[in-house]
Amino acid sequence: MSVRILALVGSLRAGSHNRQLAEAAVKIAPAGTDVQLFDGIVDVPFYNEDIDVEGSVPAAAAELREAVARADALLLVTPEYNGTMPAVLKNAIDWVSRPFGAGAIAGKPVAVVGTAFGQYGGVWAQDEARKAAGVAGAAVLEDVKLAIPGSVTRFAELHPVEDAEVTTALTAVIERLAEAGSAA
Repeated sequence: MSVRILALVGSLRAGSHNRQLAEAAVKIAPAGTDVQLFDGIVDVPFYNEDIDVEGSVPAAAAELREAVARADALLLVTPEYNGTMPAVLKNAIDWVSRPFGAGAIAGKPVAVVGTAFGQYGGVWAQDEARKAAGVAGAAVLEDVKLAIPGSVTRFAELHPVEDAEVTTALTAVIERLAEAGSAA
């Protein structure tokens, strides 16, 4: 049975380099590992406890929770917006953290990766995503990191799956996440 890793991307842009990084993870997943990209994050409304009521949870939020619950581990792929993670990714973490302590993310192994235009590859956003996921109850793999700088130039004509350095590093991340996911 394959280890199921669900990838959540913090960028909504179709041509996003972070989406391409997640697509690369899907393509290069080692044998015994199934990486799936969750496409419904764009439809999840902002978290509001008034609408998080049994029987009336918005369909997109319920779908997100179910997808996270079915996964053995999560791969968060985030760009950096103004020094932090995008609201859409934080919102997804908020939805899967509820009910607190028993949400779909509770105890779930999580790794955070990403790429950004700046020289540090979005490390601030990744640190914030790790922090939010950890507070939400995930088992964050703090030592599993991949920050790829210079995305606009590096991936201008090259998809991340065609970049040997990126695929080698990303494969190592997926392997560590799969190992944690199979043990969870």
